[in-house]
Amino acid sequence: MNKEWENQEILERIEKLSKEIQSSDNNLNLLHSRAQLYTKIQEHSKAINDYITILQSNPSDKESQVKLEMLQTIVKFTNTNIYASTNTNMDPWLE
Repeated sequence: MNKEWENQEILERIEKLSKEIQSSDNNLNLLHSRAQLYTKIQEHSKAINDYITILQSNPSDKESQVKLEMLQTIVKFTNTNIYASTNTNMDPWLE
């Protein structure tokens, strides 16, 4: 199975889940499933939004907390331009 076909299949599943989420009353399981699919195709900001929505409804959801932190870290390091700093003595990956 090639990557493009797999991504298209995932996008179709996301579209189906989105319709189900709209028609249901805040089904957290559907949001979890959609967030996992978004993560799989590297749509991290959309997955982050789903995890935030889950945590607004259920702040004690540990899985969502951990995945949200992980995705925020991924986005942070993805957007870090290691060449933007003129401080050559500082390691850009360490804070």
